[in-house]
Amino acid sequence: MPDLAYDQIQSALAAQPMFEAKTWQLSPAAWPLSADQVAQLEAIGAACLEFHQALETLYLRSVSGKNLLRNKPLLAPWVADYLDRGKPAALVAHARDTQNRGAFPTVLRPDLLLTDDGFVMTELDSVPGGIGLTAFLNRLYGGEPDPAVLGHGDAMVKNFHAALAALRPGVRNPLIALVVSDEAATYRPEMQWLALQLQLQGRRVFCLRPEDIFPLGSGLFFDVEGNPEKIEVLYRFFELFDLENIRTANFIFEAWAAGEVAIAPPMRPFQEEKLTFALFHHHLLQDFWAETLSGRALKLLRALIPASWVMDPAPLPPGAVLEGPRVGGRALNDWRDLAGASQKERDLIIKISGYHETAWGARSVILGSDCSREEWQQGVNHAVELAPANLHVLQAYRKPRRLEHPIYAAPVEAGLPAVVSTKAGRLRLCPYYFLVEGQPRLSGALATFCPPDKKIIHGMQDATLLPCRITA
Repeated sequence: MPDLAYDQIQSALAAQPMFEAKTWQLSPAAWPLSADQVAQLEAIGAACLEFHQALETLYLRSVSGKNLLRNKPLLAPWVADYLDRGKPAALVAHARDTQNRGAFPTVLRPDLLLTDDGFVMTELDSVPGGIGLTAFLNRLYGGEPDPAVLGHGDAMVKNFHAALAALRPGVRNPLIALVVSDEAATYRPEMQWLALQLQLQGRRVFCLRPEDIFPLGSGLFFDVEGNPEKIEVLYRFFELFDLENIRTANFIFEAWAAGEVAIAPPMRPFQEEKLTFALFHHHLLQDFWAETLSGRALKLLRALIPASWVMDPAPLPPGAVLEGPRVGGRALNDWRDLAGASQKERDLIIKISGYHETAWGARSVILGSDCSREEWQQGVNHAVELAPANLHVLQAYRKPRRLEHPIYAAPVEAGLPAVVSTKAGRLRLCPYYFLVEGQPRLSGALATFCPPDKKIIHGMQDATLLPCRITA
């Protein structure tokens, strides 16, 4: 795979912007992944689907008061309380509706950090950005279909469509609406590009705003050159907290209830809570996970998911302690005790669990070892104060390893060549899995390479966003 020239990359991105008002650093080469790493990614995708399947079982049994285990008693009504906290009653009822049983996100995207001990999974996203961007970069860096590119042969575009079309079995070419809210408008350009690529392949896929949708009878429609067209699959590119800002939300629910439209990902907030990782590590639920997951998935997830805890400030009886990290060598009796942790003890991340405008894009993330004592104390107190409506998660921080990759320095003047040099940095890898024929299909991965001084890795201006290639 030949290196790409700076002007070639810049011209391609200028001609087809992927994110609204977003820029990043450029590199001549895709991110290299070994065959062993790709095999690990395949296994991670299978484990992520198993995790979602087990989570549905856990949630619904908690809701109904059923025993969690086959051969010994274990009830956990508090699980549903955690996962439903702060959600509107109508949305909770929708998530529990029998029509939604067995409905899982059609796109799975874990956030993986590459550490000295291998991959670490910090989150599992069900409404991820970057689908169109990754597909675009695969084409750009792959040139002619190149089997070395992870996701070669346009796998991102093809499998994205296949996963959505499968929601309408028996319909040869369903009409699919990619609905992007104003809150998520940054990602609208990549969704428009995706829709266009699929239209060029003869697929009926359109990128819409929520206000473009209207009801006719019990169905959902939008206007095409003065004629109403019926939507058969709605891909929601908006978070569930954003529903109250979507004027057509009631029409979407009504059409779904009537069986007129399939919705992906399903509007089940328990599937989008970050605290599910804390449930995976909760000592009371270890027998449940061991019984419900396959041995391979259980072992892999235990290695991948950092220690995580729900910051539930419910009072404890005297002498009781919290399951969590220690401060000054002592167990915690109150989450506010974290405020006194030393910088060394603050190798911890606090983030809101979900259903909140700060729950995406690293907006709520606080890394204790990378902020002042005052900022850390404020973060701890804020998490405790918000707990009645919005729970926070505490997660052990696993530092990404230091790596190197060639990066372009932009020309200082027009007409001068760009200079490429090897830069140090840290990596976040986001593989994309689409549920095709009931199985997660690895279709590409987006590498985010940040300068080494950036402790929290995301798509910032200083980052380099790259597709991945498989090395020999």
